[in-house]
Formats: sequence, C-alpha cells, structure tokens
Amino acid sequence: MKHWFHKLLPAPLLSLALLGMWLLLNRSLSAGHVLLGGLLALAIPVLTAGLRPTPVRIRRPGAVLRLLLTVMADTLQSNLAVVRLLLAPQRRRHPAGFVRIPLQLRDPNALAALAMIVCITPGTAWAELALDRSALLLHVLELDDAAAIAAHIQQHYERPLMEIFE
Repeated sequence: MKHWFHKLLPAPLLSLALLGMWLLLNRSLSAGHVLLGGLLALAIPVLTAGLRPTPVRIRRPGAVLRLLLTVMADTLQSNLAVVRLLLAPQRRRHPAGFVRIPLQLRDPNALAALAMIVCITPGTAWAELALDRSALLLHVLELDDAAAIAAHIQQHYERPLMEIFE
C-alpha cells in the first residue's frame, strides 16, 4: 500500500504547492480548475522525479519560516534599491561586480534553494556554483563591500539552509 501511494504521490508538498499555485494563478475554485490543477499536481512530480537530486527531508520546519521572512525582507529592500537605480542612475553609489562566497553547505537541495534565493533577489543578475560546490560566484548590481555581502549570504541564507536540510 505504501509503495503504491509513494509512486502516485512522490512529493506531496510539491503537489500541494502546484495545486495551490494553479488555483491562485487562475483565481478560480471551479471544479474544472480543481480537476486540471489536481491532475497537474499529480503528474508533474511523477514526471520530474528524476530531476530531483535527493529526497527532501526538512530537519527544522521553524527555520523555513524564518528564512522565508528574511528572503521577503531582503527582496523588498533589493527592489527598492533597484528602483532607486532605475529612477536615478546618476546616483549609483558603487559599480557592479562579482563576489566569491565560500560555502559550507553541501546538500544538493539546499544548494538549489540557495541558488534560487540569490537569483530571485533583485540586484543580483547571475550566480555560478563551483564544480566542487565549495563557493558561489555572485554578480551584484552595486558592489561596495564584497566581504559584507558574502557574510550576509552566509549568515542569512546558508546557515538557515544548513539548519533546514543538513
């Protein structure tokens, strides 16, 4: 019974998130949208199972909420900084540049989450993970203090991800 259920629903949280996103994007709870969203929520995790590096095991759920709040606050702050640059490019304080961030994080899911976090934050245009996963190279729109940016990424993103995944 358990084997059959796991084959049908290999990633229940992902399925739930996909269904929720489908319903939110369509702004409808009609039977058709619930049915189609449910089918997609069941099919996508099954079809993409081979793309997920390892099963996800969240060790500290409370850390997920703290990380989410941190990412939201940093994203808001970054959005405001980018708007300032767009509206007044002559007020740019520092040039763009690259920051190398040494990493202790090793879990593939946590590394994927870190890459998503730094790439969705406005003000970062590009990120590359070293082949040995020891460092993240990050392009920053305004680079004033590379050490401070690296410390921020390590403290606010890497450490919580280590709590959650490792």
